[in-house]
Amino acid sequence: MTEQPDTRPQRTSMEEKFPRALWIRLIVYIAVGHLFAGFVYLLFSVGAK
Repeated sequence: MTEQPDTRPQRTSMEEKFPRALWIRLIVYIAVGHLFAGFVYLLFSVGAK
């Protein structure tokens, strides 16, 4: 049997270097971090009154 040459393009874009689960986890961590920061800001702004 003859081997088929690999004709797929090289993966060079940033989105293909990291797995999809890593991107999803990163987005979730950023969203939760912003929600937590907003909650802390709200606590300080209400507590200052």
